[in-house]
Amino acid sequence: MDQLERARELLAEHPVVDGHNDLPWALREQVNYDLAARDIATDQSAHLHTDIPRLRAGGVGAQFWSVYVRSDMAGEDAVSATLEQIDVVAELLARHPGDLRRALSADDMEAARAEGRIASLMGAEGGHSINNSLGTLRALHTLGVRYMTLTHNDNIAWADSATDEPGVGGLSPFGHEVVREMNRTGMLVDLSHVAATTMRDALRTSTAPVMFSHSSARAICDHPRNIPDDVLAQLPANGGIAMATFVPKFVLPEAVAWTTSADENMRAQGLHHLDTTERGMKVHAAFEAANPRPMATVATIADHLDHMREVAGIDHIGIGGDYDGTAFLPQGLQDVAGYPNLIAELLGRGWSAADLARLTWQNAVRVLRAAEDVSRELSARRGPSHATIEQLDAPDPTA
Repeated sequence: MDQLERARELLAEHPVVDGHNDLPWALREQVNYDLAARDIATDQSAHLHTDIPRLRAGGVGAQFWSVYVRSDMAGEDAVSATLEQIDVVAELLARHPGDLRRALSADDMEAARAEGRIASLMGAEGGHSINNSLGTLRALHTLGVRYMTLTHNDNIAWADSATDEPGVGGLSPFGHEVVREMNRTGMLVDLSHVAATTMRDALRTSTAPVMFSHSSARAICDHPRNIPDDVLAQLPANGGIAMATFVPKFVLPEAVAWTTSADENMRAQGLHHLDTTERGMKVHAAFEAANPRPMATVATIADHLDHMREVAGIDHIGIGGDYDGTAFLPQGLQDVAGYPNLIAELLGRGWSAADLARLTWQNAVRVLRAAEDVSRELSARRGPSHATIEQLDAPDPTA
């Protein structure tokens, strides 16, 4: 039996829990949520990285659908757009009940696996989605959101982003309260996109496991979106998980400068650099044709996972591809059907079946279950927080 066949057998028993997929935003950008125009029951490879046949081929058993909204949206506009993203995930589940199962808990994930359906969870990407409101945070949890990335690419009032200038120096007092309330509700604290100072602050405050839904190792590719080793080394004590992403500019040093030029080209065409409309993808493709990009491969991702395993331990790593949230992907991982190629590469590097089961399925399920346990314990001791950013982050009048 060759490695690829072994990989598929392993994934049949322990499928991938993928930490981050931006299909909902791509559906918004491309067809304004007209799901008939992008029927994911059929091959959508001309438009998307994701559809059900390719999820099946890739051995995906659970997907955190990102209910992302751009960080230049603010206030009530950001909240409304997040609700629209949640709504389209609900519509996807209603259209494809034989393949997708709503999942709100670790038990739901296991039930979906037993039924042969893909557990569908949601993660909000960026604290701007709650408009500085703990009540809105709780409402998102009630609607099924099971993690929130504290920032996206830009700072917010209470947390610093990895790709912005230092603002509050990590988390503000209100930011720490957000983390505590996420622990109490059972919503996972996602530290992808945040500054290293924010990562460290959150780890000091969180009593539940944290996650990185789509971040790789800074020691392998020195990009601020990646996780420093001192933070990876804290995951065993915290119980959290770091899910390696596939975005070339975060995993391949040679791709960083090339992607900067590609993003500048998008802006020169009057487009946001994360534009995933058909026009945006054509502009990206034309730039790539004229400027061949440095190519990440399956081995590039495996190098990150080898390092993350060495520093954080096998119980604290996972996979978060970021499909449909990036224009470019590594060879062999061009869409969600590619996961067996990564598992085959790791098998070739000597990873055991037991280790791969942790990577693909068991670690993520354990982390969500642990967050649920913490939530039950905290909720028995205290009620909802009604603190406001004005109360907690007000300037000290004596300073």
